[in-house]
Amino acid sequence: MNQHEHPILSPPNGHRKVLLHSCCAPCSGEVMEAMLASGVDYTIFFYNPNIHPKREYMLRKEENVRFAEKHDVPFIDADYDRDNWFARAKGMEFEPERGIRCTMCFDMRFERTAFHAHENGFPVMTSSLGISRWKNMAQINDCGHRAAAPYEGLSYWDFNWRKGGGSARMIEISKREEFYQQEYCGCVYSLRDTNAHRQGQGRARIEIGKNYYRRDTGGEE
Repeated sequence: MNQHEHPILSPPNGHRKVLLHSCCAPCSGEVMEAMLASGVDYTIFFYNPNIHPKREYMLRKEENVRFAEKHDVPFIDADYDRDNWFARAKGMEFEPERGIRCTMCFDMRFERTAFHAHENGFPVMTSSLGISRWKNMAQINDCGHRAAAPYEGLSYWDFNWRKGGGSARMIEISKREEFYQQEYCGCVYSLRDTNAHRQGQGRARIEIGKNYYRRDTGGEE
């Protein structure tokens, strides 16, 4: 398989209806196109109360909406729910990336996704979070399975979206669509830590709303 070809996808238990938790357009673009190519009937669920500040949240959401509308994919815009996220993160402000704060964050987002799936007749849920090489896929999958477990008949689809050229296609799609290119995971603590790292290297702080993928240049999530 070359990196331009999508794998033929088979959601769990032969189901074709899927609720896709999307974190952003760059991460979900490849997942969306792969499911469309396989005839999977899916809906996007955008629930990401971790993203801070509000301007960054809106940029990421609007890019995702734009791409969903292009493909006529239903898009569910869930509440921002920022105060609830900060309450859950209390005491974890200085935990490292991929640590317990991230587990809490994935749990929170997936619990809401699973509840919506259960209430609205989706037998399968999945997420675009795992396609980024910066994420711990096992951590994400554990959270997804844990969220789906309380609901009879609901499965979390832990497909490895990175394999078979998925990560490369993610970048290709982002450049083709000229998506907004976020430069940190999303929360205020990842923004703080990323800026500290950049400054330690003599680089400028992140400027929200500045960088976009370009068709003629590189760039990576």
